Amino acid sequence: MSFARKVWKLLVGIKDGLSLLFLLLFFTLLFGVLTARPGPAQIQGGALLLALDGVVVEEKSVIDPVQAFLSGTAPTGEYDVQDIVHAIDTAARDERIKVIVLDLSRFLGGGSVHLQDIGEALDRARAAKKPVLAHAIGYGDDGLRLASHASEVWLDPLGGAVVMGPGGNRLYYGALLDRFRINARIYKVGTYKSAVEPYDRSDMSPEARENAQALYGALWEEWQAQVRKARPKADIARVTREPAQWVAASGGDLAQAALAAGLVDKLGSSVAFGNRVAKLAGQDPMDQAPGAYLHTGLDPWLAGNPRDTAGKPIGVITIAGEILDGEAGPGSAGGDRIAQLLDEALDDDLAGLVVRVDSPGGSVMASEVIREAIERHKARKIPVAVSMANVAASGGYWVATPADRIFAEPETITGSIGIFAVIPTFEGLAAEYGVGSDGVQTTPLTGQPDLVGGFTPEVDAILQSSIENGYADFLARVAQARGMTPARVDTIGQGRVWDGGTARQIGLVDQYGGLDEALAWVAGKAKLGRGDWHARYLGTQPPAYDNILRSLLLDEEAAGERTGDVFGMIASHQRSLLGQAEADLARLARGSGMQAYCLSCPIQPRAAAAAAAGQDGGWLKGLLRFLAE
Repeated sequence: MSFARKVWKLLVGIKDGLSLLFLLLFFTLLFGVLTARPGPAQIQGGALLLALDGVVVEEKSVIDPVQAFLSGTAPTGEYDVQDIVHAIDTAARDERIKVIVLDLSRFLGGGSVHLQDIGEALDRARAAKKPVLAHAIGYGDDGLRLASHASEVWLDPLGGAVVMGPGGNRLYYGALLDRFRINARIYKVGTYKSAVEPYDRSDMSPEARENAQALYGALWEEWQAQVRKARPKADIARVTREPAQWVAASGGDLAQAALAAGLVDKLGSSVAFGNRVAKLAGQDPMDQAPGAYLHTGLDPWLAGNPRDTAGKPIGVITIAGEILDGEAGPGSAGGDRIAQLLDEALDDDLAGLVVRVDSPGGSVMASEVIREAIERHKARKIPVAVSMANVAASGGYWVATPADRIFAEPETITGSIGIFAVIPTFEGLAAEYGVGSDGVQTTPLTGQPDLVGGFTPEVDAILQSSIENGYADFLARVAQARGMTPARVDTIGQGRVWDGGTARQIGLVDQYGGLDEALAWVAGKAKLGRGDWHARYLGTQPPAYDNILRSLLLDEEAAGERTGDVFGMIASHQRSLLGQAEADLARLARGSGMQAYCLSCPIQPRAAAAAAAGQDGGWLKGLLRFLAE
């Protein structure tokens, strides 16, 4: 009896201890939530510090608290492109801000259109006599493109700069699936619809190569043109045509090579850079650390400079990330979630609607759900415009078809009008291990689909017919929207991907411009003058705990590992291959329905950063790592 009492006391003690621990955690989180939100009181002036420790995105995702704590990995930092542009523009007009600082040492990239928008905002700030200073340990393509708009570009003496250009290799699994006797049954329409090629080939098809060369060639020309315009003295030709000789000429010193080629202006540590900024922004009286300077961060600045809400609202709905069935997002485009947001806004007396698209597509059904919701707004006789960001391809173009006018940039990737589905069956693998499939059928479809025994010819024919019908629907929607015949759309469709400049020439896009131009066009159609309208973003704000979770989970050491010098950037590319493999195989295993998805489009910055940082965990990654060891 004495032993039982001792056990009971031990259990009660453990229970009380756990209760105390959870209470402490709860009040710590509560305090963090209440204090995490930045406020106008935190604005100190001096420098507007844009420490972009992560990726620039169209729409920030929300952290799942349970998954975040269980995974134990630091979240990738995300920065809304509209927030950055708004911060720069307001800082350019504010006397409290003396200089704008870009800290790019942990910058993981952004889409071409986003980088162009930020670059143009930096140019406006410099025109307003606000100097812009940039510093990094290592510059890649995206970092150099942003930094080229700075008045002074600094580089750590132990760092470097590398220009790789768009493109690169992707993984193909045809031989691997054959080896394991997995039959990837492919149903598609579109000569150039290369999204299915990784599952039945071991290399790129000639058609896909032709399309990719044209697309990436156009993007590369635009990158060079933009950097040369912002930084005329940069010797891009030397850096990209003879990179080994360029580095060798500086004795292998990457930093000196970057300086010699005019990619950067000065070499200096973060302390030396901070001392330079302090001469412009002033010393921080509360921080006497070496290299410290008076500054205001992005979040406090945004809190003290809210967007204008005067006049009539013009709705802006964001379709960012892969288009998925259900409630997914923000950060992914869940069809039901976006349709609900649009339907809730039907009673808001919007003067017009702008659909901001930054998506490679995805589910056909979810794309159609979104398209129908946009049509319900159009039925109210209000102007509807689509603003394409980095990518608006396949399903991303499907949702654009209701627009009265489509805006895109030369570097926007669009088109990919085509449909596919991939379903794996395992009859070969089963037979190899002595597993058979047999039974009685009353019709050709009895027991189908049979993933072990394989599909009957009738099932294959039905699925292919369904895909062809879906493609015909896609052609009809585009033809009606663009004033073309379905036959004409078919000639520019077939899954082919286009850059924004070519897309405008062939009629898939109406005019060049970004979100501001699309809003201005809608305002003009609604007969609203300057100051008579404002943009109202349809969607929910991140929950209060999001900021504190990012602060608690952000591992500074891990963040440093995934950026750093040139070697760190190269290593991150290697790690991202594992993430690409997981995403490809997950798409195969998922067995999704009809897909209007662009696999030829560049991997989105958020996905690439997560893969490089090792955050896309799961059973597939574990399996792949096991096989690789």
